[in-house]
Amino acid sequence: MKDQSKVIAALLIGAAAGAAIGLLLAPESGSELREDIADYVNDLFDKAKNQAQTTVDDIKQYSSNVVDKAKNKFSDIVGDATDLRDQAVDAAQGKVNDAKDAVKSTANEWNSSIQQS
Repeated sequence: MKDQSKVIAALLIGAAAGAAIGLLLAPESGSELREDIADYVNDLFDKAKNQAQTTVDDIKQYSSNVVDKAKNKFSDIVGDATDLRDQAVDAAQGKVNDAKDAVKSTANEWNSSIQQS
């Protein structure tokens, strides 16, 4: 037990001596150390703020790109629908013209047959 007490006492004396030497040899005073810590924390805060702003800008750019792509896709769909409508109108007009021609032809044939009778 005596040996253990001597070891513990030696450890405590060594720790106290180390702490005292560390304080005596520290290159900065307490106020300078506090200023350095404050500067470091402010730098970290500024970096975090800049990173957050960069992230916000990236999100804005990404959302703008998504909106542009959606607008282009919608415009393409509207263009395709307009083309299909035009084709349907042209086909319907062609059918109407064919029907008119058929009616005129039949009417002319009847007229000719009536006049010949």
